[in-house]
Amino acid sequence: MGLFSSDGMTRAQRKAEAKALKAKAKMEAKLDHKSRRKTEKARRKDERKLRKQDHKQQRKTTKAEAKAQEKVNKAEAKTVAAKAKAAADAKTLSPANVRRYLTVGRLVAPIVIPIAYRAAVGARGQVTALQANRAGVSPDVLRQFSGHGATLSARITTARGALEKVAARDSSPEAQTFVATMNTRLDNLAIAVDAAETMPPAQRRTAHQSIDAELGAIDADVLARLGVQA
Repeated sequence: MGLFSSDGMTRAQRKAEAKALKAKAKMEAKLDHKSRRKTEKARRKDERKLRKQDHKQQRKTTKAEAKAQEKVNKAEAKTVAAKAKAAADAKTLSPANVRRYLTVGRLVAPIVIPIAYRAAVGARGQVTALQANRAGVSPDVLRQFSGHGATLSARITTARGALEKVAARDSSPEAQTFVATMNTRLDNLAIAVDAAETMPPAQRRTAHQSIDAELGAIDADVLARLGVQA
């Protein structure tokens, strides 16, 4: 009655088989498309990575070439400057010029050297006097010290002298304790001044400011003991 085909399959079976084949083909096409898309994505990613590496290497090469050229330019400029200096020195230090310089130097040295020395000593004395005046110490005391903390060391010595006056004026135990305490503080400040000499400039300035403040407080206490209002 037409329910079976010549190969023994029913029409429904053939229809189901065709549908299965169609679904299989569709799935295979979908998987194939997904695989190609994944492969293409990986290829593009690899290309971007390669381009990035090429750009990075190109920048590195360009930078190295520029640096090398800069070194060459500096070397050439240094060579030119050295040649120009050598030429100038050769011209300035010719035998005739050297003899003339030596002759003039021998003639003026007995006059110029003493004048220059006296001028240097006078200028140094004026600078010392100005520094001493600013620090509140005598120039003679300040000349005993050198270095960045010279004025602070001079102030410490001056403060010790003031404490001696306190001890001479008041021999009470309380006054002697005060003098001993102040001298101990001054000893510590003297150590701090010496330590600050080897510090970097910024750190040394900070240390000097702290020492200066501490000396100010000690001076005020000593003056109060001597009956002097600051």
